[in-house]
Amino acid sequence: MPHVPLPSADDQPSSHVRSLAALGVQRHYRNGALLIQEGETGDSIYIVLQGRLRAFLGDGNGKELTLGFYGPLDYVGEMSLDGGPRSANVETVGPTTCSVITRATLLGYIAAHPEFALELMARLIRRARLATESAGNVALIDVYGRLVLLLNQLAAEPDEAGLRKLTERLTHQAIAQHLACSREMVSRLLKDLETGGYIAVRERWIWLLKPLPSRW
Repeated sequence: MPHVPLPSADDQPSSHVRSLAALGVQRHYRNGALLIQEGETGDSIYIVLQGRLRAFLGDGNGKELTLGFYGPLDYVGEMSLDGGPRSANVETVGPTTCSVITRATLLGYIAAHPEFALELMARLIRRARLATESAGNVALIDVYGRLVLLLNQLAAEPDEAGLRKLTERLTHQAIAQHLACSREMVSRLLKDLETGGYIAVRERWIWLLKPLPSRW
């Protein structure tokens, strides 16, 4: 049997996602609306049409770990295919419009377009790999090390002066949710880096002025 490579998850959005979105029901959500709750059962997936979603884990005491953000024509909730409980929470980040697809509609689309199953499989593998990486970072890397990873991942290419601006304007609370730590810890570390001349905050945007030290 010839080898059939899985499609790259980075090829999204595909024509299949657009076609599937057209089969769903459009719903509008306010900022901070909880669409999916960890541990509950559900039979719908959400395709983002406008706005953005955040997937995260929470411990019930206010501490959260952000797993990822999803924008237009990304989808979440596909883990409901097996009928099991939801594996994470998903909330809106700002006003958001989604196409809500039932499990029956999704399975019917896969039956009619079996090649979409490979695309879906590639996305599931990529998300599982990212979740494993996030868990490993939390377990094996200290908070400062995780902060350095995050800042370097979000930084744009250097400008003419060699400065790198983050591609997202993140609050200290949002960074804490990425790192699974307290907001106070993030504030202290960022203040130390700013005092040391490694970063600058300009109109609430973080700039990396020079390479961040590997240890602090």
